[in-house]
Amino acid sequence: MTRPASALGERALVAGLFGATCLLSLVSWYTTWQGMALYLSGWFALPAALGVQSALVLVAWLAGQARSGRGWLFAVYAITACVSIAFSYASLHTWFAAKERPALVERRLFDTLQASAGTAAQLLAGAQAEQQKHVLALEALLEEEKTQGHASLGQDQDPYLARVREAVALEARSLGGLQEGAGPGARHAAFDRHLRMARQALEHLQASRQALTSFQAGLRPLDPSEQQLRAYREVYDAVPWREVEDALHDPRFQQPVLPALGDHLDRTASGQEDLLLAFQELATAPGPRHILALLLAAFIDLIVFLVAAASAPHLAGAPEARWAAAGAALDASDPQVFTRDLLRKLRVDGRGLPRLEEAALTPGQRQYCLLLCAHRRATYSQTAGFLLDEGIHGALMESLAEPGLALRVASLPAQA
Repeated sequence: MTRPASALGERALVAGLFGATCLLSLVSWYTTWQGMALYLSGWFALPAALGVQSALVLVAWLAGQARSGRGWLFAVYAITACVSIAFSYASLHTWFAAKERPALVERRLFDTLQASAGTAAQLLAGAQAEQQKHVLALEALLEEEKTQGHASLGQDQDPYLARVREAVALEARSLGGLQEGAGPGARHAAFDRHLRMARQALEHLQASRQALTSFQAGLRPLDPSEQQLRAYREVYDAVPWREVEDALHDPRFQQPVLPALGDHLDRTASGQEDLLLAFQELATAPGPRHILALLLAAFIDLIVFLVAAASAPHLAGAPEARWAAAGAALDASDPQVFTRDLLRKLRVDGRGLPRLEEAALTPGQRQYCLLLCAHRRATYSQTAGFLLDEGIHGALMESLAEPGLALRVASLPAQA
């Protein structure tokens, strides 16, 4: 049986527990308000959230005290809780996402830039290796032209070297009257010029590859998106892509795609977008952040209901204690004096149960016993009278453990 309200220690404990529930309800009100403020005006969201949260606490309180009609109370609480949980979830998700989403966007851009830079580094490495071969081949052609001549008339499988031979031959023909032969001349000067250009292109490729390596080493995942993309664009634009394409002479050559800043920014520019994004991500691809926000919002409202419903009978007093007070009012007596007189009339039944004879009861005591019978806390028979439940007997005794003023005054003549 529930202890009566006169148990001050337990009552204080329950009151403290209910106070903790009010604090949780305050947290739920704040998150609900913030969630509503994402979609509604702040002045509309404030009283709306206050009304929702007040309804949750009051309905839970009534559900804990009511003896009938609880189904309607549960239905009202469920509907109100769904509204509170939905907006609380949106608020918590937005709060979590505001701290996490920029980092996710920056990390996604970091991965994209690393992939693009890695592709560019591979292309530069291949172009550098090919250009080194071209430089060595042009040095050999220049030496051949100097000693033997006729170097521009040869054939070459390498497209780059073939273009150089053709360009040197075309330049010599355009000058007119030049004969093929060894030694310095127009062809020798043309090969020398192409060699210097190849060496310069090799230096450009080496410098670009070194700059790209330095960029990859200095890139940080949590750097702002604009800073990451700006630094990569500087390195990307400095790469001599034309020389890379000429060195690789690959018809399938494609430059790495430069990421767009618009694809790597947080697109939530307003509260309504945050609200829609929260439920869209929950429905399509829920992650730990969404599950945590939803469980936390539901946990708060569930605890509010359970604690408020459980503490309501304790704070309002046990029904048996209120019945005893009502019976005392019928007898124009104090509740403790009423309980003392009732206990004095108790006798022991043959089965060891406390028994009250109906003829010895006052009107208020008789009404109290009838209520106990109606709630199956006592039984009645014409021969034995009222047989009380052991729990009721203990509760009545316990209610006198701390005598009030009226009971002490009523006991003075007996003590004298």
